[in-house]
Amino acid sequence: MNEVLCQPPRTTATPPKFRAPAGACDCHSHIFGPAEKYPFVKDRSFTPPDASCESYDAILKALGCDRAVIVQASVYGSDNSRLTDAIAEMGADRVRGVAMIEATASEQHIQGLHDAGIRAARFITTARGGPRVDQLPEIAARVAPFGWHLEAYMPSREWVDLLPVLAGIPVPMVFDHLGGVPADAGADDPVVKGILDLVDKDKAWIKLTGYRNSSAGFPYADVAGLARTFVDRAAHRCVWGSDWPHTAVEGRMVDDGQLFDLLADWAPDPSVRKRILVDNPAELYDFAPL
Repeated sequence: MNEVLCQPPRTTATPPKFRAPAGACDCHSHIFGPAEKYPFVKDRSFTPPDASCESYDAILKALGCDRAVIVQASVYGSDNSRLTDAIAEMGADRVRGVAMIEATASEQHIQGLHDAGIRAARFITTARGGPRVDQLPEIAARVAPFGWHLEAYMPSREWVDLLPVLAGIPVPMVFDHLGGVPADAGADDPVVKGILDLVDKDKAWIKLTGYRNSSAGFPYADVAGLARTFVDRAAHRCVWGSDWPHTAVEGRMVDDGQLFDLLADWAPDPSVRKRILVDNPAELYDFAPL
């Protein structure tokens, strides 16, 4: 199986240097365990420790985030029961979810996920367990009637052939982790340009979860230029995510408070941060008005 055994996340976060606006949302997180109740798929890329709703809620409170989006982890495949139970446990009024579904998923199945708080379908190629990328158009067609979008995490080189496909599907794509683009990529990078072209067509959103793109490690200064490119050009289509509990991180475990502080560097204008943290997530994930 050759999976990575993940270290546990921090149980606390350094207090952020800026106050999150009311209604702020962490748009990327995962919940795991207990493993005896929610078993992992056999063919997986990593094995995480338990990461409970209670522990995650403590991080949200430390950051000042009122809302959250929990993303289906590849270790659960298309069994979304841990995800939907987490939404119910934390409260569907403040938590949304991103599921992984099969291309054969029925309308009834998708409706059930929608009623549970799911608002998107996920693809991932950096870890085993997700749906095949060639199923993307079919899954997009299945979720479009529900007002969902797609989210994906893959290396930027894999986006080159997919960008034209995304222009023709009926739902927008959220590019997780800054599109998987290397930290040293500039505004003229073909994938960066392709993502921004899709933004102009209302076909794309960017998730500012950028520490995984760093080759330098903490404090992830090499990611700042790429993040600012997206914020400066497309703040109206950016959301922020912590990526808690930081699966498969090597070396120093991530401090979510220090991650949150990066957003103040990438988006120093408080009104822009409010858009990224409050307004954009409310639109993208169908949260009720404050």
